[in-house]
Amino acid sequence: MSITRRAFIKSLALNSAVAAASTLFPGIIFAGWEKTDLPSGMIDWKKTPCRFCGTGCGLLIGVSGDRAVAVKGDPNCSVNKGLCCVKGYHSVQILYGKDRIQKALIRKNGKLVEAPLKEALDLVASKMQETIEKQGKDAVSIYGSGQWSIPDGYAASKLFKGCIGTNNVEANARVCMASAVTGFFTSFGLDEPMGCYEDIDHADVFITWGNNMAEMHPVLFSRMLANRKSKGHVEIIDFATRTTRSSQASDKSILFKPQTDLAVANAICYEIIRNNWVNKDFVSKHVSFHKGKTNIGYGTQDHFKFKDKAETVDFETYKKFLEDYTPEKVEKISGVSAMDIRYLAALYGDPDKKVTSFWCMGMNQHTRGTWINNLVYNIHLLVGKISTPGNSPFSLTGQPSACGTVREVGTLTHKLPHGVVMKEAHRKMAAKIWNVPEKNIDPKPTYHTVEMFRALDRGDIRFMWIQVTNPMVTMPNLRRYRDGAKKDGRFVVVSEIYPTPTSDIADVVLPSALWIEREGFFGNSERRTQHNDQIIPMPGDTMCNTWQLIEVARRLGFEKQFPWSRETYIEDIWNEYTRFHDNPKHRMAPYKELKARAGVQWPFVDGMETKWRYNPKYDPAAKGKDFDFYGKPDNRAWIWMRPYEPAAESPDSDYPFWLNTGRVLEHWHTGSMTRRVPILHKAMPASYVEINPKDADSMGITNGSKVKIISRRGSVEMTASINGRGNPPKGMVFVPFFDENHLINEVTLDAFCPISKQVDYKKCAVKLERA
Repeated sequence: MSITRRAFIKSLALNSAVAAASTLFPGIIFAGWEKTDLPSGMIDWKKTPCRFCGTGCGLLIGVSGDRAVAVKGDPNCSVNKGLCCVKGYHSVQILYGKDRIQKALIRKNGKLVEAPLKEALDLVASKMQETIEKQGKDAVSIYGSGQWSIPDGYAASKLFKGCIGTNNVEANARVCMASAVTGFFTSFGLDEPMGCYEDIDHADVFITWGNNMAEMHPVLFSRMLANRKSKGHVEIIDFATRTTRSSQASDKSILFKPQTDLAVANAICYEIIRNNWVNKDFVSKHVSFHKGKTNIGYGTQDHFKFKDKAETVDFETYKKFLEDYTPEKVEKISGVSAMDIRYLAALYGDPDKKVTSFWCMGMNQHTRGTWINNLVYNIHLLVGKISTPGNSPFSLTGQPSACGTVREVGTLTHKLPHGVVMKEAHRKMAAKIWNVPEKNIDPKPTYHTVEMFRALDRGDIRFMWIQVTNPMVTMPNLRRYRDGAKKDGRFVVVSEIYPTPTSDIADVVLPSALWIEREGFFGNSERRTQHNDQIIPMPGDTMCNTWQLIEVARRLGFEKQFPWSRETYIEDIWNEYTRFHDNPKHRMAPYKELKARAGVQWPFVDGMETKWRYNPKYDPAAKGKDFDFYGKPDNRAWIWMRPYEPAAESPDSDYPFWLNTGRVLEHWHTGSMTRRVPILHKAMPASYVEINPKDADSMGITNGSKVKIISRRGSVEMTASINGRGNPPKGMVFVPFFDENHLINEVTLDAFCPISKQVDYKKCAVKLERA
């Protein structure tokens, strides 16, 4: 980070006058204007989805002239019903930071200097072409984001997989949502939740698995609280590894030792069977039982390979497997009392209670992330509490379009918009729609995210284009990957809106437009596709990421595949993309329908949204009278035998603490946008390390003390927080990762789930020293 940028961000916290967070009208935040400057009666309100998190809240942006001046929640959006969180209310201020990148930058004589945009785009295309000619097509790559719009991801996939012919396409959703994808596929054969946010209005019990919803999904959590307040009998159970604001608002908080959620989930299933709470009719008609490989490794070495293999078993085999997970045995592993395990099982097993399970990174960022997703589905399937209002196992999304852009568009190395590169029929369909020879689409996946950055370090990849994400803050075991990206012979292009540690190492920086400066689509956690118009002009030479890709594609000679005009390219891309999903199982709403509404849930068939999949009462793709799990060849949901296996790295005598990382309410991921919003930065100006009071007392650490956190990979010095917003149990520390001045990912481990390839940021071993 440059001294200039550090000083600028610091100044925001000191200058409260520029916060301009007026409450002139209830529920409206005026951004960047004093009350006296705002022209009365001259605000034009425009709808758009929120830019932060995967909830997909609807916003109304107040525009005066060419400037966005105000924000309020959209009362017509069923997601948030007019409510926003603190990031949403201040979202338009991310447009107006003083260090906004508005000109292209090219590295010359070791320094990034402003250059004409055409020169920068020419250089990007020529370097790509040169790399392909000298090192081959798999030496170029693109790394995108769940913050990409759907057209961004679609254009990237078409250019790299269809035209260039490399599967070196990944996105940061690999490190935030891949285990949710593989969990859905292995259990149901199709991705994305079967339920929707309306489950919140129907459920009697909410169980949040390792998910601090009060800060991570505050609007949804507020809906849960409202449901509890209106009905009285509703219960919220916090099941987590540390005490948070969600714990404090819940009816009961149950803490488990890291990684042992696997054992607890199996113990719940054991109790459901032991107490005869199984919905036998549902299970006999709609469920089959399977087991996969065990002792599957952790992916910490280069070129790690793993492929699971399913074997069909019967109910009795599954029941016998669970005998190793009695509540008493699991209490010793997990620290969760046998009484609490039975309590959780009784909630799921009660036929008169509708239960919704919510989770996010606590389960997905897990070296057995696929397994723990499977195990929670097992619970719901055993009791038949699925695909009906109020009964949902629900994986929440961390980014605004991790579902829509990454999972649905297929911007992962093995994926296509409608399938996978390994299947000939899928390649044929993609080649036809993309107007490329079928042989262009390589049938073999290349590198998932961690291995892609390892390949860049090794020199197998020489060119990487990074769009709207900040891996030089977010990659685990960060020093290796930052040093690798800076090696000679590497060429890195970064499309961004503000300077970041990632743009600092770039050879070319392209100035990107923000979401209301360009038209696009997002896809949220509940299968809701949301359209946003261009509301204000793009500043300077900023350009939509989609159009950056189109400009480079045309320079590479792919004009035929990217023929669209600046006036209609978003609609044209949408119409082409939806051809991939033109079937009842995943049909998308037409462009005009999306423009007219605050989002539409797919499958969208005969003018109707699908709220609950696999249930013919609500899903036109489902056949039969009750349930049809049509994603699997046997039309049944799969219950998996998945054992407890320990973490890749656990505390020992040399490194006696667990390290857990995550987010805070005020900041979005690495803070590159939200730390430029004065009121958010002032509220949370710097990261910190949460320490249990007993651990702090034994080490002579007080609140505000400087503490060094050390792992086998690196160290970082931070300020101690004791009895603050969160409180980890004895033997654990927690660090938010939003602060580029405190790169906690220099400490974390690059272990991942072998099935999903998603990194476990929640568990590694560290020691503490007083600084």
